[in-house]
Amino acid sequence: MNKTLGTIFETFEYICNKNPAGPFLISPSRGTKNLTELTYKDTWEKANEIATIFIDRHYGSNIRVATLLGSTPEHYIIKLALNKIGISVVPINPDYVPDETSYLLEDSGATMAICSEVFLPQLKTAIELKNLPVPIITYEEIDTLPRSQIVSRGVRIEGSTEASLLYTSGTTGRPKGCMLSHEYELMCGDVYANIGTPISLSFGKDKILNPLPSYHINAGIVSFFAAMLTGNSLIQPERFSISNWWEDINETEATIFHYLGVIIAVLLSDQSATRASLGKLRVGFGAGVEPALHQDFEARFGIPLIECWGMTEMCRVLYNNEEPRQVHTRAMGRPREDLEVKVVDENDEEVARGRPGEMVVRHSETTPRAGAFSGYLNREKETEDAWKNGWFHTGDTVTMDETGMLYFVDRAKNIIRRAGENIAAAEVENCLFENEFVSRIACIAVKDDIREEEVMACIVLEDRSKGSQETAETLFNHAMSKMAYFKAPGYILFMDDLPVTGTQKVVKHKIFEPDIDPRRLTGVFNFTHLKKRKPND
Repeated sequence: MNKTLGTIFETFEYICNKNPAGPFLISPSRGTKNLTELTYKDTWEKANEIATIFIDRHYGSNIRVATLLGSTPEHYIIKLALNKIGISVVPINPDYVPDETSYLLEDSGATMAICSEVFLPQLKTAIELKNLPVPIITYEEIDTLPRSQIVSRGVRIEGSTEASLLYTSGTTGRPKGCMLSHEYELMCGDVYANIGTPISLSFGKDKILNPLPSYHINAGIVSFFAAMLTGNSLIQPERFSISNWWEDINETEATIFHYLGVIIAVLLSDQSATRASLGKLRVGFGAGVEPALHQDFEARFGIPLIECWGMTEMCRVLYNNEEPRQVHTRAMGRPREDLEVKVVDENDEEVARGRPGEMVVRHSETTPRAGAFSGYLNREKETEDAWKNGWFHTGDTVTMDETGMLYFVDRAKNIIRRAGENIAAAEVENCLFENEFVSRIACIAVKDDIREEEVMACIVLEDRSKGSQETAETLFNHAMSKMAYFKAPGYILFMDDLPVTGTQKVVKHKIFEPDIDPRRLTGVFNFTHLKKRKPND
């Protein structure tokens, strides 16, 4: 384990002094854009330069700055620079529509925003939408940063200082901000760096290819800091692209890659790919691969896929790396000394081995929250509710066998997972309910052969006779205008009624029989082919 010095930039400087010429941030070539490779020294110089600009303009600690920079080296350079002076970074999803971005800016209390020129128009629109007092500076013009108009309370930068505010889907509607400290983020990287066989990171010898977006904890924190703590490289394409994947691997000489289930499915669909296509890759690390595809991938390409479990709120992860690995199941690892796990029922009582229940986790009985996030911003009650009875309630339904192996079953929380994005069903429901002709609505997850799950909206109209293609298109277009494209309903079904409790709460598991595929029902309107990113994105 590498020595850490308490704060992110101090730790970065320590590693930089050990490996100044080693490659750190790598961006594969795209079109006319050549491969970009920054060494540790290059990154240190750029981050220091930007930090100095902020200091000279009287920006200090204890404020938040939003960033919209995409999955680029610039994102990480800005993060290092701002963290050096105690500023917390609030990454923005480039796929957000203006209403979502303005909410994030307002909720976080960001005092300014930094973006790439390509994102400037959409960021301006978001700020103007609610007339927010948030100045914008582009990365390309960072040297023109105006003098701070806010008196920042100077505080000592420590391990407990907030480094990032990451937004995660809220089960009851709008996303909530997870406060992550310097210590927390470094621990995320340290846990990964010490997983052991077959990951086994070697100092200065590995290159981690992570096609997931930088605003997610997976790439933006876990793999970033794992690479940094071990003097290794983080390779980050702007987006996953099957047409560029094999070229990326060989051009960058990646040794480890991160995946979601959808990525493995797409890679297997390329019949021309062979073991030779993987170049120097020796292991994959991710989650959500279908067991049958897991077996097929390892048999075809000859490298292991290490399934894991993790979440933004907990720096420690579970991982299925012990041989023999159960690649034919959804096994995701066993509890460890630093991560206790129980499976409980709705009364928080531990269930029998092999029975499904909610997975709850903690560090230990005496220090349950060690290695956990600092809490949800401005949501103390939700934070405490999540830590009910001294255990963090993950919302994931699992089983545990007699050996302690945990198997993923489902998400207990009202969350739909599409291609790595967590979508709160309540957020989609609230959006569609803005249409006055909607009487009742329930959004559920349905299976998707490529993206794991898709959003389906089951809707009761005020006038049941209006369940037409035109009405469905109106609802879909409304969702696309108000939310990121991936949140919009891929399927819409108009129904005469929905099952409810005595208090009129919709009982979602009773909408369809277990053996029914809702996608195949008569009357379903399919919009999955229209769920696409905007051209500028």
